[in-house]
Amino acid sequence: MQAIQRTALIAWPHASKGWGGCDIKFFEEAIGNHMVPFYICSTTRTMIVRRDVFQAIADPTRREIIHMLSLQSQNLSSVVNEFNVSRPAIAKHLRILTECGLVEVRAAGREKFFHAKLQRLREVSQWTDQYKVFWSQKLDALGKFLEQETTPRKKSKTTKNHKK
Repeated sequence: MQAIQRTALIAWPHASKGWGGCDIKFFEEAIGNHMVPFYICSTTRTMIVRRDVFQAIADPTRREIIHMLSLQSQNLSSVVNEFNVSRPAIAKHLRILTECGLVEVRAAGREKFFHAKLQRLREVSQWTDQYKVFWSQKLDALGKFLEQETTPRKKSKTTKNHKK
């Protein structure tokens, strides 16, 4: 698969010349049915994947991990014990959550503890808020329509001439 290069000026907060002092180029590659953004450091030729919050919350296991870590910081073993999947699979989920900024890692001795950093979920909230008004109006209109359809209509009295 061929990656699509985009010209982009990337401002990195950590270094003036880019991540780790690299000149960085932005690419997008079609993986499945969506485009995945990533960066390549031209000096070291390493790929830096940038994930967004929407990718992270798309998976139900990751959503459950976020919920667990929002209640209490946990190490990898504690997280693995809560799921019926392999340790490498949970480690990959945690890596994805860390890459998009929903989880932070804190070292305590030999252990690494993961905790939720939920501020990035504001991005999702802001995106859904723009549709709340639209759908609220549509659902209210549907409710009124259904209410009118289910209320019995009064029959009009008509007088009929009966011959006897």
